[in-house]
Amino acid sequence: MLIPHPLLGLRDAGEFTYLGDARLLDRPDASAPDAAAAFHDYVHLRDNPAGIHRELWFHEQGDRSWLVVTRNTLTHEILGAELARDIRKGGAA
Repeated sequence: MLIPHPLLGLRDAGEFTYLGDARLLDRPDASAPDAAAAFHDYVHLRDNPAGIHRELWFHEQGDRSWLVVTRNTLTHEILGAELARDIRKGGAA
């Protein structure tokens, strides 16, 4: 599987480490009244979708950047990749 790195072009998926759902970028507010429940869900509950999904991948054997990769989990087709730092600046994952 090839991942289209936004800065380096196509890279083999073996250069990356998969973290999981890109929603991990949306960390709960620790000062919120329901923080304990929100962090429980954030840490322990994960979706396992079939189809289009946004995932976090770390370019461990390269420039050590974090990417948000949009992938079809049924076909493994990569639909796109963005630098996670750029998504966080915009406030959405």
